[in-house]
Amino acid sequence: MFSRIAFGSQPLRSNVFFSKPVKLLQKLRTTFPSQGSCAVHVDSPPTIPTLTTSYAHGTSSKSLLFSTVGGSLQASAERFPDREAVVFLQEGVRKTFSQLQQDVEQAAAGLLALGLKRGDRLGMWGPNTYEWVLFQFASAKAGIILVSVNPAYQVQELEFALRKVGCNAIVCPTQFKTQKYCDMLRQICPEMDTASPGSVKSARLPDLHTVIVTDSRQPGMYHLEDVMQAGSSQHIQQLEELQKKLSFDDPINIQFTSGTTGNPKGATLSHHNIVNNAYLIGMRLGYDWRSQVRVCLPVPLYHCFGSVGGGIVMATHGITLVSPSTGYDGRANLAAIESERCTFVYGTPTMYIDMLGQPDLAKFDLSSVEGGIMAGSPCPPEIVKKVISTMGIKELVIAYGTTENSPVTFCGFPTDNLERKSETVGCITSHLEVKVVDPGSGQLMPLGISGELMIRGYCVMLEYWGDVAKTDECITKDRWYKTGDIASLDKYGFCRIEGRIKDMIIRGGENIYPAEIEQFLHTHPKVQEAQVIGIKDERMGEEVCACLKLKAGQDCSAEDIKAYCKGKIAHFKIPRYVTFVEGYPLTVSGKIQKNKLREQTEKFLGL
Repeated sequence: MFSRIAFGSQPLRSNVFFSKPVKLLQKLRTTFPSQGSCAVHVDSPPTIPTLTTSYAHGTSSKSLLFSTVGGSLQASAERFPDREAVVFLQEGVRKTFSQLQQDVEQAAAGLLALGLKRGDRLGMWGPNTYEWVLFQFASAKAGIILVSVNPAYQVQELEFALRKVGCNAIVCPTQFKTQKYCDMLRQICPEMDTASPGSVKSARLPDLHTVIVTDSRQPGMYHLEDVMQAGSSQHIQQLEELQKKLSFDDPINIQFTSGTTGNPKGATLSHHNIVNNAYLIGMRLGYDWRSQVRVCLPVPLYHCFGSVGGGIVMATHGITLVSPSTGYDGRANLAAIESERCTFVYGTPTMYIDMLGQPDLAKFDLSSVEGGIMAGSPCPPEIVKKVISTMGIKELVIAYGTTENSPVTFCGFPTDNLERKSETVGCITSHLEVKVVDPGSGQLMPLGISGELMIRGYCVMLEYWGDVAKTDECITKDRWYKTGDIASLDKYGFCRIEGRIKDMIIRGGENIYPAEIEQFLHTHPKVQEAQVIGIKDERMGEEVCACLKLKAGQDCSAEDIKAYCKGKIAHFKIPRYVTFVEGYPLTVSGKIQKNKLREQTEKFLGL
């Protein structure tokens, strides 16, 4: 790990005698066993097997950045003023970096004119629109903390989130599809109808005073145009002065975890967290040397994948973001790739499954695509292989992380072989430490043996907003973040995720990881999606149950599935129960709620 050791400014004299120190060193060698190597050089794919235990440190010749979010965008606007920064196809919006920067400064000055100040919280609530990106950067420029609010939230969830972080302002459209945003806000704050814009006094949301609507005029609320016109030369000056005071360690974004169990928690991220994560994701993908990177971005902006992997990467690397549609539409993604000549595609496994399933997929010209990222939930190897072979995305990588880690901690290299691309979540990223420990004792596991994955480094969130107890549960005193994922490392620093600790099935004393069985079931020609759960059993404690979604027009029986498993996976992993479903219970952010799936299945099976 250390390439050289400094001995002060003076060179060592050649006539110094070393006989005694040598004896001392020999004695030390016998006293302390030699330490195994822990450095994985990650500027390019590791070719030397350096790890000797389940601890690794991603070393790099690339330094961490000390920029703020606003500073990153400004630097790209100065470097690439005429390059397209964002394209929102459904809205017909195209902005170059200089145009985006101008809008951001105007909106930031407007927020200051409305009375918002550094450290205030501004909620962004809505689907993927230009305004989302505009306020992501305008709030950061003004030192205001952006709160990413799930566009699918209903009244109760919205009230909980806004109260939890004490939102002072919220930005939203009037409505999108069935989501009537302004009407829902009125249910929580009926006082808005009689208030002046910016002077809302709500009994249920005492911190909220300002509501900004992007597309209509409503009682008690500002229109977007009001914000864009509010900033005077005095506020522009105030904004410039503010830039000298902002620190890259300031909190700048609160992202709510999905809350599959209990209420969502507000992961609080700093400029330093997200700017560096975005910068290092881009470096891993080669955005620093590729010309004219154009990313098709269908993933939601309220998630880290979209806001950091998309928005902040755009700012740090000067790439172009193409938003195919306001709400998710698999066919629109393919059309956007073709019309905009996108070179990269982002998506969750489900999004890629959806694109692969388009009946006229072959008609689309996807020849511009060089690579892509698949992330957001477990990525079945068969799907990865199909995306590479059918869509021709040769440089596809899997990325793994958590909201609390800003988000990416492991990511593949575009040039990795097919086995690494499909079987691992890639290699530890720059400037991060990782270890795999026994979940019970905290002891380091031998290399290649599964345990709980833990992460330490620049990416670990500051805290869960206003929740010391929950923060202390997942961040140890020495700043290791406990992911709750079961994983193993190989000697090159590549990681295999085997499932969640909470999802692990214990059948008659055998530990079974559902993800492993799910990945195997995805190889069945009739299975579109597989979810495996443990359900109660008097004799074994738990039994394995596969809940399968079949491909359109396919028919299959439980016996067919069990026969397919026989001789290919261990007998105790073969599902005792097989059910066929049309869909799965989801959180508002689209994650499968296995606890609800378990309840529904046990009820269906009469257990």
